[in-house]
Amino acid sequence: MPACKQPISALIVIHTSALDVLLLERADFPGYWQSVTGSRDDEESLRETAIREVKEETGLEAARYVLTDWQEQNVYEIYPRWVHRYPPGTTHNTEHVFGLQLPQQVAVQLSPREHLSYQWLPWNVAADKVFSPSNRAAILQLPERVQHG
Repeated sequence: MPACKQPISALIVIHTSALDVLLLERADFPGYWQSVTGSRDDEESLRETAIREVKEETGLEAARYVLTDWQEQNVYEIYPRWVHRYPPGTTHNTEHVFGLQLPQQVAVQLSPREHLSYQWLPWNVAADKVFSPSNRAAILQLPERVQHG
């Protein structure tokens, strides 16, 4: 049986300088789209969590791009369909938000166990497509956070 997940996670909004956002379709919840996200392993830093999750879910090397810790946390109730993955009695997760800026859209290598497909969408369209309210809120911040260059 796999170890329980920590109720501490990273949400990484992968985007281009033109404000296109990468979304992934969940394998365990087809039709539901999200940014890269995942729980912290052991004692890794949140930055390490973000780098690992980006690699696992997209094949991208986050260190090759601009990875920014937005210094933002969201505490939310864990969706009932996933609460069994956490220690007994755990009801809430603390999510730490990061942005990963790429110069342009790139093809990604999905982890088939986690995701069915991906797409790049303009930020405002992507915000309306994600199922998570905190993911939506993070995407809506992109115009003010992006580093044009």
